[in-house]
Amino acid sequence: MYGINRRDIFKILGAGAKFDRKRFNSDVQIFKPSTIETSKNLESKISIPENNIEIAAELDFFSVNENSIEEPKLKKPKLMEGTNDFSEVAENNADEICTPLITKDNVKKFRTENKIRVFGTDIPNPITSFDEMFKVYQLRQFLKKSISTLNFKTPSSIQMQAIPVILNGRDVMAVAPTGSGKTLAFSIPILHDLKSPAKGGFRAVIISPTRELAQQIYREIKILCDTKPFKICVLTTVSNTGNPNAVNQVRHLVLDEADKLLELGFIEQVDEILASCTSPTLQKHLFSATIPSGVEALANTFMKDPIRVVIGVSNSATEIINQKLLFVGQEEGKLIAIRQLLQEGGMKPPVLIFCQSIDRAKQLFHELIYDNINVDVIHSERTKTQRDAIVQNFRVGKIWILISTELIARGIDFKGVNLVINYDFPQSVQSYIHRIGRTGRAGRPGEALTYFTKDDAPYLKSIVNVMRQSGCEVPEWMLKLPKPSKMLKSQLRRNPLERKQIKTISSYDEKKNKKKRDIVEASKRKSEKQIY
Repeated sequence: MYGINRRDIFKILGAGAKFDRKRFNSDVQIFKPSTIETSKNLESKISIPENNIEIAAELDFFSVNENSIEEPKLKKPKLMEGTNDFSEVAENNADEICTPLITKDNVKKFRTENKIRVFGTDIPNPITSFDEMFKVYQLRQFLKKSISTLNFKTPSSIQMQAIPVILNGRDVMAVAPTGSGKTLAFSIPILHDLKSPAKGGFRAVIISPTRELAQQIYREIKILCDTKPFKICVLTTVSNTGNPNAVNQVRHLVLDEADKLLELGFIEQVDEILASCTSPTLQKHLFSATIPSGVEALANTFMKDPIRVVIGVSNSATEIINQKLLFVGQEEGKLIAIRQLLQEGGMKPPVLIFCQSIDRAKQLFHELIYDNINVDVIHSERTKTQRDAIVQNFRVGKIWILISTELIARGIDFKGVNLVINYDFPQSVQSYIHRIGRTGRAGRPGEALTYFTKDDAPYLKSIVNVMRQSGCEVPEWMLKLPKPSKMLKSQLRRNPLERKQIKTISSYDEKKNKKKRDIVEASKRKSEKQIY
C-alpha cells in the first residue's frame, strides 16, 4: 500500500462503477444548492464542477488535510499578489464569492496611491474596504457589528495590508506612522482567528513597553469584542504557572513598539516570553512607527519568513504634523520661550511637553505651576494610581498642559492634542518621531515645536532629515548641516546632555532666598543646641 493515498484507494474501489441518479434521486436532492440552508457555522463551501453540486466543507472528505483529520477545517481563500481568483474554488462557482476589487493590473498602482510598500514572498493583496475584508475573508459577525458601531468607514493604509497578511497565517513586520491605526491592524485578524471565547490558557499575547500603552490596547480590544465575552487581562508581571498548556496555546504574539522592546532592558524579558511560546502554529507580529535596521535584523532571527510592510517613508513622521525648530540660545531661553508662547496665546490645550529626565520634568512643573496654569507632570516615580488619574484627567480636559518623560512618548492616543513641545532635544530620531506622534493622530492636524541650544547643534541634522522627509519646510542652511557620526549618535542615545537646572530667579530673588535659607539653617542649629 506504500505510495497510495486515500484518493487512489477510492478510485480503485470505485473503478467502473456507475451512479444510478434516478434510484437515489431523493438523496441527491439533499445536496442540491436549492435545498441547502445557509448556516452561520459554515465558513465556506467547495464546488464540485462535475455535477454542479455544492457540499459543505465538513462533508468533503477528499479536501481534508491529512494533518488535520481530527478537526477538518477548510483553508481560507488566499489572495496572493499577481492572482485574480481563488485557486481553491472551482471557476464555475467563483461568482458566489466576492472577488477582490483590485486585480493583478492595478495592485501596484493601489499600493503606490496609499503609500504601501511590501517586502517578502507570496504577499497577499491589500483590501480596499472593510466590506471587501468581510466578504473575502468571511470575518466574524461580531467584528462586523463592532466596526459598524465604531463608525469606521475606510481602513487605513496599514490596515489595508497588514490585516490580509495576518489572516493568511503569515508573520508581519509593520512600520507605519504614529496614529495610523496599528492596534486595529493586528486586533481585528487576531480576534477573527480566535473565533470565540474558550477555556484554557492564553491564546494571544500582546507586549508593550509601558503600562499606560497596555491599558490603552486593552480598552480598544474590549470595544472590538464587546458582544463576545473574551477573557482579556492586563499583566504587569508574569510568573511561571507550571502549566505548559497556558503558553503552548498561544497562537499570536505581538510586539507593539517593537523597536523599544528589542532594546537593552526589555530584550531579556521578551526573549523569555518567546522561549515560552512553543506552539508550532505561532504567528509573530512586530508593529512600530520606527524599526531601525539593527532591530529588523534581530527580529528576523526569531520570525518565520516575515512580510515587511512599510507605510510612507521609513523612520518619518506623518505629513499632517507641522514641525518647527526654535533656537533658544542657552538653557535659560527655553523657559522664556514657553512663557512667551503662553502670553501670546500660542498654547491651545491640550499640550504635551517632553523633558529628558524625571528631575527636569519635576523642575519644569514647579516653574509652571506658579504661573497660574492648569499643569501636571507624569513620570515613572509617580504611583500607578496617580499615573492613571493623570492620564484620565488629561484625556477629559481637566489638565491642560502635561509634562512628561519618555513614559508616554510611545503609542498613547490622546485625542485632540494640538501641540507637542520638545523642551529637551530628543536623544534619537526614534524618540523624536514617537514624541511628536502624540499629535496629528487619526487624520487630525497637529503641531510639534522643538527647542534647541548651541549644545544640541551637532545632532540637529538628524531631526532636519525627518522634517524634510515629512514634507515640512526647512531652511536651506539647516540642510547643509553636517550629519552626526554614528559614534556621536550612539553617545547621545546612551547618555543625554548635561543641562543646567530649570529655573528663572533674579539676583534680588536669589539674595532673598539665600537669606531665607540662612534663617532656616540658624533655626536648625539652635534646635540642635537645645536638644543637647
